[in-house]
Amino acid sequence: MSNYLVAMEAAWLVRDVESIDDAIGVAVSEAGKRLNDQGLEYVDVEVGVADCPACGEPFDAGFIAAETALIGLMLEMKVFNAESEEHATRIAKSEVGGALRDVPISVIETVEYDEEADVEFSREQGE
Repeated sequence: MSNYLVAMEAAWLVRDVESIDDAIGVAVSEAGKRLNDQGLEYVDVEVGVADCPACGEPFDAGFIAAETALIGLMLEMKVFNAESEEHATRIAKSEVGGALRDVPISVIETVEYDEEADVEFSREQGE
């Protein structure tokens, strides 16, 4: 059994907004509230990043048209004692998908996670 860090992407719709900053704030807040209400406070929620098609520079993943925004969110969670990478992916999608019903979610990356190395790193950083 291994531990994994699973990164997912979610598409969040925000209505009646005028600025991208407001839309991002609403999306992160609403997603966090829905996850916390289901006891999933361990899922990290951040705004996603997209690359500019013209210059290649990264920017916050968000688009507004007709006072409606589509915000790309990054969700990360640790899955402990999974049988395989595929098993960890299924667990993460099930947990997050259950809390964020009707929100499109896709797994971007799943990496094996060594909890002991993370604890040692935290100690070295003085945490």
